Amino acid sequence: MGLFNNIKFFVLCHGMLQLAQLLVSGYLKGSISTIEKRYGLSSQMSGLLSSFNEVGNTVLIVFVSYFGSRVHRPRCIGIGAIIASMAAFLIALPHFFSGEYEYTDDQNSTKVNVSGLCQPVSTVQAQLFNKTCSKEDSHAHHAVYPVLLLGQLLLGIGGVPIQPFGISYVDDYAYKKNSPFYLGILFSITVIGPALGYLMASFMLRLYVDFNLDSSDSINLTKDDPRWVGAWWMGFLLAGTLLFLTSLPYLFFPRKMQTEETTEAPVKPTSEKFIKKNDMSSNQMHELSLSQFLKRFPHIMLRTLRNPIYLLVVLAQVNLAAMIAGIATFMPKFIERHFMKPATFSNLMIGGLIIPSAMLGIMAGGMVLRRLSLSIRASAVMCIVAVLMGSMFALPLLFLGCSTQRIAGIYPNNISPPRSQQCSLDCSCSSEAFNPVCSSDDIEFRSPCHAGCRQGSYDEKMKVWNYTDCSCVGSNSLPGFTLSRICDNGCSHLIIPFLILSSLSCLLVSFSHTPSFMMILRTVAPEDKSFALGIQFMLFRVLAFLPAPVLYGSAIDSTCILWGQKCNKNTSCHYYNLDLFRQRFLGLQNFFIVGGLAFFVLSFLVLKRMDSIRQLQTEQGSNVATGKKDQETSLQKAASVPL
Repeated sequence: MGLFNNIKFFVLCHGMLQLAQLLVSGYLKGSISTIEKRYGLSSQMSGLLSSFNEVGNTVLIVFVSYFGSRVHRPRCIGIGAIIASMAAFLIALPHFFSGEYEYTDDQNSTKVNVSGLCQPVSTVQAQLFNKTCSKEDSHAHHAVYPVLLLGQLLLGIGGVPIQPFGISYVDDYAYKKNSPFYLGILFSITVIGPALGYLMASFMLRLYVDFNLDSSDSINLTKDDPRWVGAWWMGFLLAGTLLFLTSLPYLFFPRKMQTEETTEAPVKPTSEKFIKKNDMSSNQMHELSLSQFLKRFPHIMLRTLRNPIYLLVVLAQVNLAAMIAGIATFMPKFIERHFMKPATFSNLMIGGLIIPSAMLGIMAGGMVLRRLSLSIRASAVMCIVAVLMGSMFALPLLFLGCSTQRIAGIYPNNISPPRSQQCSLDCSCSSEAFNPVCSSDDIEFRSPCHAGCRQGSYDEKMKVWNYTDCSCVGSNSLPGFTLSRICDNGCSHLIIPFLILSSLSCLLVSFSHTPSFMMILRTVAPEDKSFALGIQFMLFRVLAFLPAPVLYGSAIDSTCILWGQKCNKNTSCHYYNLDLFRQRFLGLQNFFIVGGLAFFVLSFLVLKRMDSIRQLQTEQGSNVATGKKDQETSLQKAASVPL
């Protein structure tokens, strides 16, 4: 048996390919808050960007269902991966045409009012600023978001055949008892992809976004500064290269592979025979032309969805997928804002702790399923227990957090500078200024100008700017000072229990991943496997991966209390009401977990009812057979009696 005719080698290659594919996806989610800050996107816009790869995926997944058993599946996977690698390079392109990053107090900026200090602005300067703003508001900057969306669209199109074709190919040519183990390995390896994406984001975002243009001496920001933007574009170049290399082996796998040999007898779940009754035969499916298939597609889809176990398990997975999509996109931002941590730390924790916990849960679920050879009904029980226990660790997260720090004139509403609110009116502070400083009386201002500070000096030892002569801080006779940092909200000590509870919840919920997939694969006819998986992934995209990040982003935007501004237009949010942020963000997480649990419970009840009906039918058949036998015995006895 050649290397390319070995299902184990295919599993290895497919794991590496999905690792590279999800490396791009994980890196995007790890750097989404940085891209949001760099180009002034709202959370809803960044949520749409995160989910936009599902648009092309959703449109073309129907054709995957049709061509599943008609095309050269490995070759289609390879071509799709090459397209996805080109998309990764396209996503990095805006960095090279959008100009250098500019921020408040950027001494290298060409803008007039770069200083964040309190200083009167003359009418001539204001007019010059307006001209500068008009020049900055260029076509190149407006093209950034469409280019990012196009890259995501192509990334989704390229990824269409990878998972459905790969899973069905493995399940077709692997021994049935080994299939859950192989799929468990595949799913576990693919979880490593996003984990490495977050870890790579943690490393790349330590580099300044324009490190290739500016010298390190000219960069006066630290990684803890809220204005810091890391080199988000570097990871897409590296991940795209890896994705291209891992796509090449698929051009050499055969269309059909010799089935894996084994000396063991196959073990078949008892509930399968009862469920597989009205499936279309393989020959009928192959005789359909593409136009006939498209006409019959709604009917075929409805027929597939009439399978109650298939429908309920897919809806349970949709709820959990929606939860994962929102959490994966915005959990780094939640940690950054709520616990006052830099993007490098949040990505490191997600990639190094939370995602490996999910990988362990997926792997453990596959191993338990293989060792115990669970039936469909037992798999449903396993999913219920796993998700129920996961919800018990997710619920306390709602109450684990702190309120927004005191911000002058912003939060709470009754907080104003210790002195009169008129203290900074003469400073003519720009509405675009954002350089947070914390005063000596622990009140935060969005810039030294808003604190009325007229002088500033850099402390080399403390690596911080010290702003003095601040008219809004201290007393009338003795003006106070501010430091260039965010005021502490007293929540940093809760990061460890938050990460522990999140990891445990992720581990337990992920335990249901492989059993739920096997429930689907074992409740459809073999010839319909690609179609059923195609419908499943289409529902994932339409009901979970597409709307969930936008829904989470909209919920987050609704908690914003101060939007950034650029050229009289809102950009990304500067400050959030952290109590509302936590309640709405984690509230959605718990809502989707409970939804998944409810559908798993319903699937178990339906399976239980099916088994009861089957058992009743068996008993009735046995009674009929016994009655006929007794009747035959009586006739024989009657015939033997002499006349």
